[in-house]
Order: sequence, then structure tokens, then C-alpha cells
Amino acid sequence: MTGPVARRVGGRLYLQHGPIDIVAAAIGAEDAVERAYAAGALRFSTILGELCAELPLLRRPICGDARPALSEAGRRMWDAAAVYAAGCFITPMAAVAGAVADEICEVMRAIPGVSRVYVNNGGDAALWLGQGASLDVGIVARVDRPEIVAKARILAGAGVRGVATSGWRGRSFSLGIADAVTVFAGSGAAADAAATVIANAVNLPGHEAISRMPASVLQPDSDLGGIAVTVGVGRLSAADVEHALQRGEDVARKLVRQRHIVAAALFLDGSCRVVPDDAEIQRKQFFSEEKNQKTFVPEAAAGSVPWAGSWDVAKQKRRLFLRGGGRCLRFACASA
Repeated sequence: MTGPVARRVGGRLYLQHGPIDIVAAAIGAEDAVERAYAAGALRFSTILGELCAELPLLRRPICGDARPALSEAGRRMWDAAAVYAAGCFITPMAAVAGAVADEICEVMRAIPGVSRVYVNNGGDAALWLGQGASLDVGIVARVDRPEIVAKARILAGAGVRGVATSGWRGRSFSLGIADAVTVFAGSGAAADAAATVIANAVNLPGHEAISRMPASVLQPDSDLGGIAVTVGVGRLSAADVEHALQRGEDVARKLVRQRHIVAAALFLDGSCRVVPDDAEIQRKQFFSEEKNQKTFVPEAAAGSVPWAGSWDVAKQKRRLFLRGGGRCLRFACASA
């Protein structure tokens, strides 16, 4: 394995070392951006070595143990995964991509004169937005297809510092059948771990159309050991899809109520659920920006993915809004 590589292409910073491929960008004064990229490259130069040294600990399931001595990235991974240890099998590796992105983002955003930073680590991202800044994030309906079906505009103050997507078709194993689950959370590590947990919950245990294999057969050193992971999903009925999505939505709704995440979008077989944190706010009720106009539920075009469009993520009067095209999908906001 070659050593870490850092290069500038088209105003962005590309970082690569072993399995890690990062695209990062900073916005601000030219000299500040240069210093931010230098800081990001310096932090990146040691991070894979740190994590490799800690792999025996990071691949171990968390079972209520006290956190061992770890690097800063390892601590981020452990803390993000430990939230779920009481309810399911999980190891710190569930948050590795998001934690690495967080580490690079932190050193870049600490440079005076930088107003916006994003660090995309293979689809799991950390971001930082200065006052008045915003960032558009593309959302996919399948993790193995780069086609963007919706965009979220994240505004400073929305409580979102990380975005991550998980699903059985992705580069990591999944216990569930979600085509994609995208999570908005307070850090990259938190979003990464939560996306894993929610994607695992989008499931139909024992369904004959779903093929599974032990993770250790597919990858002998997998942290999941002999746990069966999804390797194929056949034809599902509409009722099957709704049932699987409901299982995932129930978990996502709980995580928003507990303030572990801000929002989530769950995709399976052309259907989607967007999760608020208050069951009294209907998922499919859209509100016009004009207060006096009647509320309505939009009709989705045949064969299209519901909710596709361009939306703003903002926080107003303790509500999270995904706003676009004169319409607004409202959620209760997870953070004060």
C-alpha cells in the first residue's frame, strides 16, 4: 500500500490512502483556503495508521464497556456507535467513514477566514457552515447509482454537521434491504452510525425473496463475524415494501425524538419515507409558503420517486423545514 496522497484539483482537495478516498473543499479568503488544505492534508497523513493500530478494539462489538484509550478518530467512532449498543449489535466501524470526515473537517474549519467546509468520504460527509453560509447536498435513491433524486440545502444553524447514506447495495455490509437511507445529524460519525442502524431496520426477516450470507464468508475479517448480511433482494409486493419501510421509519422517528439525528430519508424499491420527530405532524402534508393557501398533498408522477425535488433545510421557530418550489415539508426540529 502506498502512502497518503494529497492533491489539489479544480479548487478541491483530494485525499487518498488505502481504502480512504476523500473530496474536500473550503470556501473563504484565498490564503485561508490554502492553510485549511494544508491542515487537512497534514491530519490525513496519520489517520489511517492510527485506525489500523486500533482495529482490534474498533472491530469489537460494544457491549456496555467503558471506552478504551483511542485516537481522536477512534473516540468519535466509539461514541457514535455506543448510542446504539443497548439495542443492537454494533461496532465502532459503523461510524468509521463519518469519523474520518469529521477529523479532517475540524482542522480545516479551525483556520481563520474560512466560511464553509465540507469533507466527503465516499458518500459520508462532515460539514461546517459559518454564519449565513449554506450547502446543497444531493440525495440518491440507491447507493449503487449516482443519480440524484433530490437535493437538500443545509443552512447554518440547522444543527446539521454530518450527512451519511447506507444501504445493502453499498460498499459496506447491511443487515437490511434499504436501497438507501440518508441521515442528517450533528456530526459525520453520528450520521454514519445512525444510517447504518436505520438501514438495518428496513427489513423483512425470513422473507423468501431476500438472500443472505454470513459476513465472514464474504469478508473473513469483517467486524460482523458470522452475522447474515443481505446479498440480494428479489421481487417484493407493495405491502412488503411498506412494511419494511415502516420498520425503518419507526427506528428513525425514535432517533429524532431522542435527538440523535435531525432528519432522515429512507428509500426502497421506488418508495420513500421522510421522517419527522413528531408523529402528530403528517409525513405527506406539504404547506405553501403563503399562510392563507390551502395545504395539499402533491401527486407523484408515475414511476417517479416521491419527494423528489429541491428542498432547503432550515430551522425556524423550532421547526425543521425542507423548502423548495413554493412548498414546504415541515418537521418538528430535533435541536433547540
